[in-house]
Amino acid sequence: MQVTSNTTSLIPLIFILIGIPGLEEDGLWLSIPFVLVYTMAILGNCTLLYIIKTDRNLHEPMYFFLSLLAANDLVFPSSTVPNMLKIFWFDFREVSFTGCLVQMFFVHSLSVVESGILLAMALDRYVAICYPLRYTSLLTSALLQKIGLVIIIRAIVTILPIPILVRRLQYCKYNIISHSYCEHMAVVKVACGDVSLNSMYGLVLSLSITGFDLLFIGLSYMMILRAVFRLPSEQARHKAFSTCGAHVCVILVTYTPGIFSFVTYRFGQENVPHHVHVLLANVYILFPAMLNPMVYGIKTKQIRRRALDIFHKGGIHFCT
Repeated sequence: MQVTSNTTSLIPLIFILIGIPGLEEDGLWLSIPFVLVYTMAILGNCTLLYIIKTDRNLHEPMYFFLSLLAANDLVFPSSTVPNMLKIFWFDFREVSFTGCLVQMFFVHSLSVVESGILLAMALDRYVAICYPLRYTSLLTSALLQKIGLVIIIRAIVTILPIPILVRRLQYCKYNIISHSYCEHMAVVKVACGDVSLNSMYGLVLSLSITGFDLLFIGLSYMMILRAVFRLPSEQARHKAFSTCGAHVCVILVTYTPGIFSFVTYRFGQENVPHHVHVLLANVYILFPAMLNPMVYGIKTKQIRRRALDIFHKGGIHFCT
């Protein structure tokens, strides 16, 4: 479907989402793993939130940040998967221009929120290991709420210019997006005229947010390692390492597909098929949301025991 006009400043009424380019005929089969992963993500994060909410022993700073991560992992895939399933199941590919901008804002802002939460969790582990006796006095409820608010405000302030910049572009050729959701650069590619500002802002934002967060996460763990190796006993060092194990795993699960997707999109488009890039973009959103509660369920003894108790009794009401 094409949109034509005598003017080059036309804002299209709708966009057409391709889905997974080159695999349009396999939508029904592609939907199966997406549905399974999405369902596991919803169940896992709802279970995690239920456990943290109902177990008073888990009302600590570490689990406050973990509950934020679980809540974000509920909303993040929900911003793309339902629309994607409409493409796979009903061949419903149309999205309004405004709806596309709204989805774009939520997808990218939730990604920034996810990164901010991981940074806050690194700070939490640093305080817990380097200042164990002052842990609860330093990370008070008021401070935790302020950190959570800063994470959200940072995401809004940094991502809000993206849909504004996209709206100012000219769309004079066509309105077909070769993606499964309204990803920023995928939408920019269908515009005509000068898109260098959008491209530059997206690049600088990705490098600065990811670079800043990874830098401070790295610095936190350098200081954590220095403190751990000063502990007098091997048992104490093992306990300290075990408290960081789940967070390190979650960092790897979250950042690895995201960085790989970014690198292939910016620098490897000639060597990586486009459908592979789109699949990687979806893996970045879906798989961390599914794996994060599993990692904490396996690595964190309190959560693991509570989860086993709940499932043995069969008494759980998800997301309540």
